[in-house]
Amino acid sequence: MPSTLRPRAATLLFALLSTALSRGAGAQNDLRPELRPGDHVTLLGGGIAERMQHHGWLEAQLQLRLPGFELSMRNLGFSADEVDIHQRTMNFGKFTEDGMAMSLPNSTFVPWDRYLDHVDTDVLLAFFGFNESFAGAEGLDAFGARLTRFVEHMLAQRFDGESAPRLVLFSSIPYEATGDPNLPDGRELNANIRRYNQVMAEVAAELSVPFVDIYAPMSAHYAAASAPLTINGIHLTESGNAALADVISQALVTGDIRPALDAARLESVREVVIEKNTLWFNRYRATDGYNTYGGRSRQVYQGRADGVDYDNYSVLQREMDIIDALCANRDSEIWSLAQGRSFERDDSNVPALLPVVTNIVGAGPGGRHVYLGGPDTRGEMTVAPGMEINVFADEDIFPELVNPVQMAFDTRGRLWVAAWPSYPKWAPGEEFQDKLIILEDTDGDGSADKRTVFADDLSNPTGFEFWNGGVLVGQVPDIMFLKDTDGDDVVDVRERLLHGFSSGDTHHSANSFVLGQDGALYFQEGTFHFSQVESPYGPVRNLNGCVWRFEPRTSRIERYIPYNFANPHGHVFDRWGQDFMTDGTGNVNYYSLGFSGHLTPPDKHRGYFPFFRQRSRPCGGTEFLSSSHFPEENQGNYLVCNVIGFRGIFQYQMVDDGSGFTTVEVDPIVQSNDPNFRPVDAEIGPDGALYFLDWHNAIIGHLQHHIRDPNRDRKHGRVYRVTYAGRPLATPANIAGQPIAELLELLKSSENRVRYRTRIELSGRDSDAVVAAARAWARALDPSDADYEHQRLEGLWIQQQHNRVDRELLVSLLNAEDARARAAATRVARQMRHQLPEAVS
Repeated sequence: MPSTLRPRAATLLFALLSTALSRGAGAQNDLRPELRPGDHVTLLGGGIAERMQHHGWLEAQLQLRLPGFELSMRNLGFSADEVDIHQRTMNFGKFTEDGMAMSLPNSTFVPWDRYLDHVDTDVLLAFFGFNESFAGAEGLDAFGARLTRFVEHMLAQRFDGESAPRLVLFSSIPYEATGDPNLPDGRELNANIRRYNQVMAEVAAELSVPFVDIYAPMSAHYAAASAPLTINGIHLTESGNAALADVISQALVTGDIRPALDAARLESVREVVIEKNTLWFNRYRATDGYNTYGGRSRQVYQGRADGVDYDNYSVLQREMDIIDALCANRDSEIWSLAQGRSFERDDSNVPALLPVVTNIVGAGPGGRHVYLGGPDTRGEMTVAPGMEINVFADEDIFPELVNPVQMAFDTRGRLWVAAWPSYPKWAPGEEFQDKLIILEDTDGDGSADKRTVFADDLSNPTGFEFWNGGVLVGQVPDIMFLKDTDGDDVVDVRERLLHGFSSGDTHHSANSFVLGQDGALYFQEGTFHFSQVESPYGPVRNLNGCVWRFEPRTSRIERYIPYNFANPHGHVFDRWGQDFMTDGTGNVNYYSLGFSGHLTPPDKHRGYFPFFRQRSRPCGGTEFLSSSHFPEENQGNYLVCNVIGFRGIFQYQMVDDGSGFTTVEVDPIVQSNDPNFRPVDAEIGPDGALYFLDWHNAIIGHLQHHIRDPNRDRKHGRVYRVTYAGRPLATPANIAGQPIAELLELLKSSENRVRYRTRIELSGRDSDAVVAAARAWARALDPSDADYEHQRLEGLWIQQQHNRVDRELLVSLLNAEDARARAAATRVARQMRHQLPEAVS
């Protein structure tokens, strides 16, 4: 909106904070930017800016303190952004007029400029310096030059079509010493933050832009708080963002306009602010960006019913327009609530979605595809000799079981499933309805008879795993931690642990969540993805394809395997901690160790080879068959789910081959003639049976069919259960709630998943108690036991999971008789190198 159309009768001067920064941190200047009625205010920066929108405190306070100003606020924060570094999906936001690509993923300022122009920015609030500070003292001069270029560039723009934006630079907040021994103490980090804040103050003074200190007041808030205000020292909780909002809003609003905020009105405004911000977040951080504005957005599909060509760009850009209109409507609602006026919601001015006709007509009414029921699909399957299969759950009994994408059994023996009815992505006008559901077989007949919806408002839950009494869930661009604290099996705690994972293509986004024996979470993403993640140890960036390793206890995140994968799906660890991952598009299987060495971004490993040749593609998930219910010849076999061509689960015997492995294919576990059968994940259950998910959809893939093809199914999904005839089922291990001593004994189990779930249970116990018990347990093991060295390794791993090093046990295992134990101990030394400086020469 041109600024000439906005009222400019009143001018509000920002007040600058009076509290001085601590020594060496810099000081505020006395420049005072203007905030005017009708202004469009935009936030820019890294995680501190990004996280503000999810709690809504800052805008809610400003709208209530300035009820007549009717500010329009948008957040362009993005984890790990720096003043001139911001990785984005190709053509982030839009194309130029001629449809040609306008920028590379990291082109300086262009991705920001597009959006700052789109929202007609008048006032730009910039939050930088934290990510840059990891360059240390030697990076100060370069930072000053980079910041100068940023300020000069922004002041030369006319985002509102008339005048330069009124830019305000904010200091970084301090690192909070939370008292958590697993996190850095922060002294060196804060020293660097203060140095970089000083440079910001100097650049601001030289270029005559305001600089606002939020370091000192947030230090005071940290000291006064009864509980930490950050989740990891750097990322603010909801309470932390409430404190920051109070610091900023009270400092930036002068005069006796509204000194006391009405709590009820503040909360009503904040509720709508969060709703608007959620809409905006799904526009600015649009999932499937590569199809919305990137390389596949111009892909053309011909509707079979009408012969009309459809591309992704026109349809999905219309969705962006719809979100813009919805956000503008929520602005009006926010203004009315802030002013105490009644408001009746009316979205009749919102543009309509553009219709799409399918390019793959089915044989059913209206060109829909025909689907067999779960029991009928069973009749299309061929099962390995001696094995039997039954339907554990399907959509007829549990309608929420739609497009199941990953599964896992909890420590109580219940099956959790990530259901994705919005696949491939949420559309404006819909509720957020993707789910985590819990399925239980309460009568022991081999079929689920109870379901509980743990969370019903997720978005693209592409992977999950249990940890520390809760569940880690991937819904790009975030990794969430969800937890039930009152025992009703419904989530009541939600926290964003990580942000900045690319959402370029939901088909390629964070998936195949698995906990290593080291206690770290491993997950994968594929091509078209340009991720940048913020942590207390510095930003980590990756372009295209990566296996990530995240330590939730320490907040360390690293590129475990940086490689130009197409679309990796499937990652499992064997009994000795050796891991195997799969590039799903080609069903290319790798022994991970060989290309897991550290490389400095953007460098990638290249030219690695698979450990066997697969005969069909693609893969959705993998598992090792480790269960006393199955015969000896099946033990340790590698299972590969395949969803096109061969629709079923391959089975391979693992064979040592020099320093690596090869395989021998044996009878597939299952294969089906049903064209809609799509096995995508598998896991051994507590009863020893093999369970697997059938995503069950006629249409898969994002290239072959329009993202909004109406024949993408949103009604079907199954879980099947494979058993071996004539053999007794395993007795489920008693894990949940058991004493630590009894849990440690379960680490002697021969079954991988029993030990796996035991480690999950122990992840939620007191670290001091677990470590003390584990050390005593490991030292008391019987050296004559055939599994002695493996059991000692389990004792080492469980301490590693709690971020402790048992040096005596580690050194002993480095000299173990079994080469597999020595190799595993070497990996422990590598993973704990931050505590073992002598491990790296």
